[in-house]
Amino acid sequence: MLSSIFSNPILLGLFLAVGLVLLVKGADWLVDGASSLAKRMGVSDLVIGLTIVAFGTSMPEFVVNMVSVVDGATDLAITNILGSNTINTLVILGCSAIVCPLAAQKSTVRVDVPLNILAGVLVLVFVFVTLPTEAKGLSRIEGITLILVFACFLVYTFRAAKEDAATTAESVRLPLWKCIVNILLGLTGLVVGGEMIVKSAVAIARYCGVAESVIGLTIVALGTSLPELATSVVAAFKRNNDIAIGNVVGSNIFNVFFILGTSATIKFLPVYSGIELDAALVAFSSITVWLLLLNGKRSISRWGGAVLVLLYGAYLTYRLLSY
Repeated sequence: MLSSIFSNPILLGLFLAVGLVLLVKGADWLVDGASSLAKRMGVSDLVIGLTIVAFGTSMPEFVVNMVSVVDGATDLAITNILGSNTINTLVILGCSAIVCPLAAQKSTVRVDVPLNILAGVLVLVFVFVTLPTEAKGLSRIEGITLILVFACFLVYTFRAAKEDAATTAESVRLPLWKCIVNILLGLTGLVVGGEMIVKSAVAIARYCGVAESVIGLTIVALGTSLPELATSVVAAFKRNNDIAIGNVVGSNIFNVFFILGTSATIKFLPVYSGIELDAALVAFSSITVWLLLLNGKRSISRWGGAVLVLLYGAYLTYRLLSY
């Protein structure tokens, strides 16, 4: 049945449309369930965004990386993470800020965003600071190091959750069972919808004769970031800044320290052409967000969001022209 869908442009379009509906509705369910669960448990929305929501929306990247490592497609394992983090920071935060200016908490500016900067820097260091007898790339030891940094982040986050518990005063909007159902339905909708969109978009691109290298750089990277995009934009529209920002920042941390770390622990990941620019941009984009947040309101304005999106447009244009 799938083969008949992927060979029919009309069915492909319907497949894509259903995926978009699942994605948007899944984001809506996830934001409502996660924010209500946070209030019920006395945990801040930021912590939920940095953990449950971030991990859920990072599932496409995790699945792609595990399959890539098993199949020996090590280039994809790295480009998937670096490309997704760049899109998360520049496109998703940018679009979310354009929908509604995003105010951040102190901990986001002081800890979470700098940790995103560290992620890009560590990838560069691990790739290029190697022994003369070693090949350039991410080794098992470096993968374990990334996982240990991630573990430290989790310990810090849950300690902060206990300290913030007394400050969560908003009333619970949903009963516990409905919070859990909404979160599960939301995560399912995001993962299934994102998968449908990627598969149909790739098939459409091939049907139109677009090169697979261009597909990988654009559709696959954006496709695995669609859950984060849908979740953060919906959260911004609902004025839930903590989940909008926490989702992106937390997802980036999950991507590099946990997913890339796990991938490198399973199998050595050699360098590929252009990794210098991609890893540097991960750090640079996080630095840009950090600088935008260093104001009295600790917020990203609509013009700041536009700057982030334009930066990604310039990067994407350069990468496409360099192929």
